[in-house]
Amino acid sequence: MSDLNIFKQPKPFYLIFSIEFWERFGFYGMQAILTVYMVKILNMDESTSFVLFGAFSALVYGFVAAGGWIGDKVIGSKRAVTLGAIILMIGYALLGLSTAEQSFGGPTLIFIAMGFITVGNGLFKANPSSLLAKVYPENDPRLDGAFTMYYMAINLGSFISMIITPIVAERAGYGMAFGVSAIGLAITVVNFIMCQGMLRKVGSPADLAPVNKTKLLLVTVGSVIASFVCSYLLQNLALAHGILVVAGLTIVFFYFKEALSIRGIERQKMLVAFVLMLQGVVFFVLYFQMPTSLNFFAIHNVSHDIFGIGVEPEQFQALNPFWIMVASPVLAMLYGKLGDRLSMPFKFACGMALCAMSFLILSWGANFANAEGIISSNWLVLCYAFQSIGELLVSGLGLAMVAQLVPQRMMGFAMGMWFLTSATAAVIAGWVASLTSVPSHVASATESLAIYGDVFGKIGYATAAITVLTFLIAPKLSKICRGENEVVLETAQA
Repeated sequence: MSDLNIFKQPKPFYLIFSIEFWERFGFYGMQAILTVYMVKILNMDESTSFVLFGAFSALVYGFVAAGGWIGDKVIGSKRAVTLGAIILMIGYALLGLSTAEQSFGGPTLIFIAMGFITVGNGLFKANPSSLLAKVYPENDPRLDGAFTMYYMAINLGSFISMIITPIVAERAGYGMAFGVSAIGLAITVVNFIMCQGMLRKVGSPADLAPVNKTKLLLVTVGSVIASFVCSYLLQNLALAHGILVVAGLTIVFFYFKEALSIRGIERQKMLVAFVLMLQGVVFFVLYFQMPTSLNFFAIHNVSHDIFGIGVEPEQFQALNPFWIMVASPVLAMLYGKLGDRLSMPFKFACGMALCAMSFLILSWGANFANAEGIISSNWLVLCYAFQSIGELLVSGLGLAMVAQLVPQRMMGFAMGMWFLTSATAAVIAGWVASLTSVPSHVASATESLAIYGDVFGKIGYATAAITVLTFLIAPKLSKICRGENEVVLETAQA
């Protein structure tokens, strides 16, 4: 009997789809309310919460490459997924407990919780997609469709959690809201353990080998220790930022060392990849404004309704996965019609233009506020539409760009470098978001609107200037991507 169902995907696909759905449900539910929780419940000022969130996000993305390596080489992808989900569940539960500040030490416990979430996400994040790729034989035509549906699981999970979690936080408290995220991970763990049989023959070499109890114990103990180390770094941000700078410069050094050791079109493609990674940093700085400055802008200066239906302000973040799910099939059809006529550098440049527009729209919209300093939510809906489509053109194509331009022997290293762009951007984004933080003495929405309008305008125009530059260099980068200089270079070398 065939293991294919009516959607023509093997059964293991649906298990991987479900665990990714529930993990993203937990993560984005937590992210939607975390900075608001820091300000409202733990009494941090907005600027501190933004910078702390930026450092937290940097660590989260920084650990992804390590988690992928552990899954591939040490304990196996399936064990890494299970362990990561358990550690994430503990982290969300600790976040919930941190709401009882007097009993559990609140401000200290939240750092421990964020440390566990950092390590748990690192162990989990890279491994489901690695498992999914191994479900299909080489050149299987179903693989593209599988990853499209897999990406849909990510956005569907985040969309639903960003709708539910703010409502739970408002009506039942933040402890219960973080508990919802923990429940999502509990479902992941139970589901994955019960259905392991579906993946019996799927996995990395470490998966298919008998379990090495010593390695598993070392990874488990090491993960707990790493969680507390991350907790310490989050309480000492100067040290965390210093480590990120040193790690970043070291990785860039080795990248250029490799690039300069080769010649011809291969070297040029690596340099193009680096330029596009820099553009990726700019994009992610804007992307990380969603749970920080854009979230608080919605709280302070946006009408709390969408087309007349009342919403919690944190729920506006659900517009990001909503627009991605709407725009993804449209862009897929557009790519099909255009073929190779729209190169990767031009796609990145178009994405940057859309992101610039997303912030300029809010800056212009501030001029249409009512007497109380409140603007229509339609401006924010439009902002998220532009930024989400920009995300599909930059972030959604980032890994494909690395795979296309970087030599195969450096693929793992370059993939880790792409995640470093997110980590670097997260720190910068925290600082940028802090420019919008509303001082405690500002009681009027009209005063806060002036702050947001000014900063969003500067972000938009600065991104627009970078966009112009990206369009100017895109033709040259496109020629290199297509290898048009290869013949000329080979002739010259001959």
